[in-house]
Amino acid sequence: MGQRLNRCLDVPVALPPLRRRLLLLFIMLFLWLYMFYSCAGSCAGLATRGSPAPPRATPPLPPLLPGEPGEESSLEEQRAAPDAGSPISSFFNGSGTKRLPQAIIIGVKKGGTRALLEFLRVHPDVRAVGAEPHFFDRNYERGLAWYRDLMPRTLEGQITMEKTPSYFVTKEAPARISSMSKGTKLIVVVRDPVTRAISDYTQTLSKKPDIPTFESLTFKNRTTGLIDTSWSAIQIGIYAKHLENWLLYFPIGQILFVSGERLISDPAGELGRVQDFLGLKRIITDKHFYFNKTKGFPCLKKAEGSSKPHCLGKTKGRTHPDIDQEVVQRLRDFYRPFNMKFYQMTGQDFGWD
Repeated sequence: MGQRLNRCLDVPVALPPLRRRLLLLFIMLFLWLYMFYSCAGSCAGLATRGSPAPPRATPPLPPLLPGEPGEESSLEEQRAAPDAGSPISSFFNGSGTKRLPQAIIIGVKKGGTRALLEFLRVHPDVRAVGAEPHFFDRNYERGLAWYRDLMPRTLEGQITMEKTPSYFVTKEAPARISSMSKGTKLIVVVRDPVTRAISDYTQTLSKKPDIPTFESLTFKNRTTGLIDTSWSAIQIGIYAKHLENWLLYFPIGQILFVSGERLISDPAGELGRVQDFLGLKRIITDKHFYFNKTKGFPCLKKAEGSSKPHCLGKTKGRTHPDIDQEVVQRLRDFYRPFNMKFYQMTGQDFGWD
């Protein structure tokens, strides 16, 4: 019988016995899997056998994937959703399901959003997109299916996240996120607006060394001391103004405000608040951090998926240029009333004055 089987399978008789057995086992396993998945499709129709066949029609739309915060989506978006129920699909594409994010870090630029995201990714129940999707400000016309496809696969109980700091200052972003899910949790990392503006300028200066000085960009007219609020580096720091737009769509309790300063001085403490806000077990603690004196901020002892220490890249922790202290003081005076209002709105004193 073994010779007949070898002839049918075109296996040379001279094949070593061990390799012949392994080949036979592989073929039997393949046939078993083929029969199993073929039966899974055909056996489902046994219950309706004998009843008249219904007229051919467009297949029904699949429901939204379990655990997604989405409320409604277009036909195209639902059809474009990945087939989470197929065992073969799960096998080849990796376990888990792509879901729309349940939490988003919406701002602010140069506040510490990258550090927060990298720290959070250490948590086993957090899965996040590394790059900034810019969906709700630049790519909204691509649709939710495109956005969802950017997300990492998550298992039951894990949280999908992304961060795009420009959302906080984008007028359309609150309504768009609310339309996706009114229950989305929002995180804003804020920092002394004067320091933030200088950091913003420093980043631009590193890419465009020939830009005007910080002092000249700060004022519409330096003689009169009129601050140029149209300059984005200044405008972003008027947190109270931007927050008003978000509160039209989300309750204040659904937004967590993280201190960029405390994220440096006490990263474990701020991460504790974030984990509580997201409903996660407090796994990220002091043991995960060490302070890098060269960069001037905390680094991870072990990054996500690695056993090696990890600090943020060379673009983080740049040395700021020396700014005229008179200009710095005028900016502090300018921001003070906005800061006071922001403290009142959030119920937190960030100590910037």
